[in-house]
Amino acid sequence: MKKSILVAIDGSVYSSNSLDYLIKIFGPLANLNIHLFSVVQAGSSGQDWMFEVDPLREKTPLAEKKTHLAHRYLKDAKARLLRNGFSKEDVDYSVKTSVSGITTAIHHEANHGNYDALLLGRRGIGAMGTMLFGSTSMELIEKCHEVPLWITDGEVNSNRFLLAVQSKPESLMAADHLAFILNDHPEVEICLYHSNSMFGQQEPSPKEHFHGQWGKEWCDQYLDLENFLFYAHAQILKDNGISPSRITQLPAQMHVDPGFDLLRQAKKYNCGTIVIGRRGRGTDKGLLKGVSDRTVQKAQNVAVWLVG
Repeated sequence: MKKSILVAIDGSVYSSNSLDYLIKIFGPLANLNIHLFSVVQAGSSGQDWMFEVDPLREKTPLAEKKTHLAHRYLKDAKARLLRNGFSKEDVDYSVKTSVSGITTAIHHEANHGNYDALLLGRRGIGAMGTMLFGSTSMELIEKCHEVPLWITDGEVNSNRFLLAVQSKPESLMAADHLAFILNDHPEVEICLYHSNSMFGQQEPSPKEHFHGQWGKEWCDQYLDLENFLFYAHAQILKDNGISPSRITQLPAQMHVDPGFDLLRQAKKYNCGTIVIGRRGRGTDKGLLKGVSDRTVQKAQNVAVWLVG
């Protein structure tokens, strides 16, 4: 079964890094449908706002110029994927003119396009990190919980994955997504790792909270709540065709900042992607915010997948 990935393109080096990531992780082995998507930001004055209600309306010269440039970026991006083994039947693209903002347009497309993941690049840490796709990535983290987010920062040079495990349903959902995406990939390796905060250990979720997704019988057999669900995560991967030889359990550790620790362990074990199951929209994350937020904010030359 082919997976469908939405890729945000803006012509920058950051969206270029996203393309490099697809090529590095999947390449000619890809069983993916890729939709490259670009947003033309229309002005709030003049005629451009009318495209929200009348897409056939004649564009202003400025909007026409922006649209032409966006098409050029998308054509170049598609050509690059095709040169690296992707099939032309599996790569298409579109441009959206929107006065509502880049984030809103990407979020709307992700929610209404039947995608399995949304991939975008970010600018990284520093003063420039809140501009353009830097701010877009952080806004999408807040808004987009319906579709898993794949966020790349810099150059990713490894196809090893670090799966953050917790005794929570959201964590098993992350394992399920990872297994679905990689089930027919013969090369990637997955490391299971648990990082606990020194400021207080999270209580495991009750078994009943897992029954709706995996069923009582499966849960009775595989849930190891006292062991951070290492066994259950591995079982989900194996149930989806991931070979046990490609799964490694790393020793659990405690750290003052689990988000930083995930990045540290990813670097130590040469993992180019960190996969995290995150709490739902509206969850109180406290003063230090969520682990997923802090991991993305501090990420450098790594991809972070957020599921949930």
